[in-house]
Amino acid sequence: MSSQVIKTAEELVLPILEEKNLELVDIEYVKEGKNWFLRLYIDKPGGIDITECGDVSEALSEKLDATDPIKDPYFLEVSSPGVERPLKTTEDFNKNISKNMYIKLYEPIDNEKEFEGILKNFEDNILTIEYKLKNRVKQVEIPYDKIAKARIAVTF
Repeated sequence: MSSQVIKTAEELVLPILEEKNLELVDIEYVKEGKNWFLRLYIDKPGGIDITECGDVSEALSEKLDATDPIKDPYFLEVSSPGVERPLKTTEDFNKNISKNMYIKLYEPIDNEKEFEGILKNFEDNILTIEYKLKNRVKQVEIPYDKIAKARIAVTF
């Protein structure tokens, strides 16, 4: 059911986002405690503001009310993905070359399942990450299909 709700929400929101020149970063439909949440994360180059989130929420809410695809009561949340935005598509990786990121893998590479470092290259569906291990700079090549989770990582 969850995947159908996500698919329907995506179909409804994409025309709204196209009209406003915004990008859909992610959608999740999750139960937390007794409540269901339909969360959409949207963005644009330079970032998004609360007014844009509110406009998308209002427009999507009207479409959801008209089609009524979700039978359970739920809360609709539309927000920015934040500074540590998830990376979901190959395009996301191509746009974030030279940025610091956190990568979690389905299976280990070099006995590690998690890497944090700079994305140096993304070519032929292989990420090259430069990271530090005990004050030594190393590189690892990670096949795109081995990535369980990826996000921008803020460094201080």
